[in-house]
Amino acid sequence: MAEKSKILVIGGTGYIGKFIVEASAKAGHPTFVLVREATLSNPAKSNTVDTFKTLGVNFLHGDLYDHESLVKAIKQVDVVISTVGHAQLVDQDKIIAAIKEAGNVKRFFPSEFGNDVDRVHAVEPAKTAFATKAKIRRAVEAQGIPYTYVSSNFFAGYFLPTLSQPAATAPPRDKVIILGDGNAKAVFNKEDDIGTYTIKAVDDPRTLNKILYIRPPLNTYSFNDLVSLWEKKIGRTLERSYVSEEQLLKNIQEAAVPLNVILSIRHSVFVKGDHTNFEIEPSFGVEASELYPDVKYTTVEEYLDQFV
Repeated sequence: MAEKSKILVIGGTGYIGKFIVEASAKAGHPTFVLVREATLSNPAKSNTVDTFKTLGVNFLHGDLYDHESLVKAIKQVDVVISTVGHAQLVDQDKIIAAIKEAGNVKRFFPSEFGNDVDRVHAVEPAKTAFATKAKIRRAVEAQGIPYTYVSSNFFAGYFLPTLSQPAATAPPRDKVIILGDGNAKAVFNKEDDIGTYTIKAVDDPRTLNKILYIRPPLNTYSFNDLVSLWEKKIGRTLERSYVSEEQLLKNIQEAAVPLNVILSIRHSVFVKGDHTNFEIEPSFGVEASELYPDVKYTTVEEYLDQFV
């Protein structure tokens, strides 16, 4: 058995980062997280930090904006996974520079974990966010750094607990608002599964310099089908209201941050169908549930059971 790669996660205490760190440690990879001193003493992060300690995760002190600490951390590992948030996407050029200087990294996963940004039809402000990620891809490729891009589509935790209803705190039981005609297919994946699939790809030659799409068949639903599934579970028929693309574009223009970002991403997925409106070609991508049939992922149907 080949030794498992040492993995460094940058942004590991963030939303999706936590799941990737846990998946890495549980899969037996020596796992490192880049942390600032302030993170370790932040009460809001204490549960996450304690969980990491229990799992034997190593903390490396450093900062995205401190080149020396970044290079020092990267030199201790084989694989770097960035899960930095929206505001820091553009600053991943600093990680690229540090990887280049360190010279030992077998693979880099930039912070993606959403749409495939090379295949989107987005309006502003999502358009700029996607363009930032695409620019990071081009920079990675230009430097000749081996990579995997993870296109995990929607985080189940963001969308399924409310069926993507604005300002809701639970799934609807009487009325539901559907964007567009409700026929574009979206993909919803549980965050733990995204972590598991990402870590599976780390040492897999089939995912090298490819996009790993997490697009399991049982998690691919149109908005209409999702509502029908929910109706079946609760034994009720919901009153459906449809928001036309024209109205949605108007809403995006009138909304403030961050609502405009959220709405523009939903426009890309629920109206333009950007999760599923292209075939995954072997020349650029692979699909996770096909590559790793042994992973028992949580289906949308199973996920919704907790809210019935």
